[in-house]
Amino acid sequence: MIGILDTWFSVSPWIGVGLIVIGFVALVKGADCLVDGASALARRFGISDLVIGLTVVAFGTSMPEFVVNMVSVSEGSTDLAITNVLGSNIINTFVILGLTAVVYPVVSQRSSRLWDIPVATAAGLLVLAFAWTGGIGRWEAAVLLLVFVIYMVVIFLQSRKQDVEDTEVDPTPVGHALLLIGIGICGLVIGGELIVKSAVHIASDLGVSEAIIGLTVVALGTSLPELATSVVAAVRMNSDIALGNVLGSNIFNVFFVLGVSGVIRTLPAYDGFVVDSLMVALGCLLVWVFVQTNSKKEVKRWEGAFLLIVYAGYLTYRLMTL
Repeated sequence: MIGILDTWFSVSPWIGVGLIVIGFVALVKGADCLVDGASALARRFGISDLVIGLTVVAFGTSMPEFVVNMVSVSEGSTDLAITNVLGSNIINTFVILGLTAVVYPVVSQRSSRLWDIPVATAAGLLVLAFAWTGGIGRWEAAVLLLVFVIYMVVIFLQSRKQDVEDTEVDPTPVGHALLLIGIGICGLVIGGELIVKSAVHIASDLGVSEAIIGLTVVALGTSLPELATSVVAAVRMNSDIALGNVLGSNIFNVFFVLGVSGVIRTLPAYDGFVVDSLMVALGCLLVWVFVQTNSKKEVKRWEGAFLLIVYAGYLTYRLMTL
């Protein structure tokens, strides 16, 4: 595939843009098929919706970031691997949550205020601390994975205290579920390859760093599942789903995706690493302040607009300091 892509890139610079679009479509649809197939297979064997939500669905929504990072680290594009995660988390908080709140105020659940928001904030602060020390080595990555394991265990133990209805066995045939999983994996692999190769090629042609491409184009594309889910939830006035969706994705991206990436290959610091990490932490801190300073415990419309304005200022600053 790599040889074919190099040939296409030599024909026209716009082909790279088209391949990124195709890659994002393959990535998103692949994640959907994987989640649907894995969920159906799990229910087929009587696994509860709660466990599926904590594992299969949570992993599925972060599959775009995960696959792009695996391809990036395997090809030595470490800047792209880091900025894909940081950029996705920044976009999740400032753009997706901001846009969702503008459409309809985002209400927070008590569990989010007590657990998810602090953990998501800690994720940003931890990456910021690593940024000051020069990057994410294997031991830093191992720390991220350890925190992720602890987080998942605590969430699972807490969820077991809640009353959960018996799970109905899914009627989907096992063969059909396996086919969906296979299609999903193929879509993810092809999409990840197209995105990473195209992003690196475009960065080279435009003379900009892979970090900027990762923070903008790639990060926005891999955040499409969260964007779609959150906006639809807001339109249907179920905006509390949006907050959990964004926070869960941010936590998963840093502790799992970045953790696995760092274990495979050391992720050295790049120009702007500290600023980007600071934005990740700042976003969660702002959300924390917003939901704690009003009686409804929600992110109001004007606060959503404020998040969008802060992101616009940050993006302008990053582009001006190329």
